[in-house]
Amino acid sequence: MTLMTLVIPDVLEATCATRQALERLASKWRVLVVYALLAGPQRHAELRRRLPGVSQKVLTQTLRAMEDDGLVARRVLKESAPRVVEYDLTALGKTLEAPLAAICAWAAQSGSAAGS
Repeated sequence: MTLMTLVIPDVLEATCATRQALERLASKWRVLVVYALLAGPQRHAELRRRLPGVSQKVLTQTLRAMEDDGLVARRVLKESAPRVVEYDLTALGKTLEAPLAAICAWAAQSGSAAGS
């Protein structure tokens, strides 16, 4: 039987890839956008309805940054006014489903103990 050694990165180092990924996902809206888009492609207005409390400006900034990071794809469905655009997770963005599901499972198991 082969034992796998867990490699723990030095997340305190600014150059650590894990730290950089955590910093990118640290925004509460980014994680919630990923959750919303796991259901499939959605337009800006649909995302705003699913994410109560996010302003139009913050959602637009979040989607643009996520697109720059390769997590979200923006697709123009209609060029003429009014322009119709939808957003979807890229293959890279979809890889976040399992880690986020693990966090949800941890939160459900931990219950109120996690908040104390």
